[in-house]
Amino acid sequence: MSDAARSVPEHSGSRAVSTPQRHVVFSHGQASGPWGRKISALAEVVRAEGYEVHSVDYRGLDAPRERIARLAEYCKGLSGDLVLVGSSLGGYVTVASASVLHARGIFLMAPALYFPQLPPLRSGIVDCPTTVVHGWRDEVVPYEHSVRFAQDSRAVLHLLDSDHQLYNQIRHIQNLFEYFLIALDLPATEDV
Repeated sequence: MSDAARSVPEHSGSRAVSTPQRHVVFSHGQASGPWGRKISALAEVVRAEGYEVHSVDYRGLDAPRERIARLAEYCKGLSGDLVLVGSSLGGYVTVASASVLHARGIFLMAPALYFPQLPPLRSGIVDCPTTVVHGWRDEVVPYEHSVRFAQDSRAVLHLLDSDHQLYNQIRHIQNLFEYFLIALDLPATEDV
């Protein structure tokens, strides 16, 4: 099976049709790993919706620019639709990379945005459907940062009764993520 396309049999005979691959690539936070609790839970949704699941390992890389470079290097081998998902510092990496990687959509969980120690993001950097989930009681990244980002980028924002880890809301986040992936396939509607 090629990386570029997957062959699936047609209903009427033995001919094969190429269908483009669809990928979800996760970027974890600074204090976690590539298959932490949230990523593992969301990976179930990814597979159920017919996407290939990937999670980049950033352990040992503290510099945001190094993480962005690793994500770009990882994704250059993928073809088809690309959805990026980031948590905490992985959210920053996701936002910084989305337009360069031509992401079909991005889903962010408690993204570490607007911190003075991070390189500033240019205005209007996001050019694809975006959803942000953040906890009201986040002790690491103030939820106001996600409110500001959602306002600036016209992103969908969900504020949940949770902390930075969002563990008590995993099932709810799975539902939001499932809807996000389904909505990417819906036809665009005109603003009225």
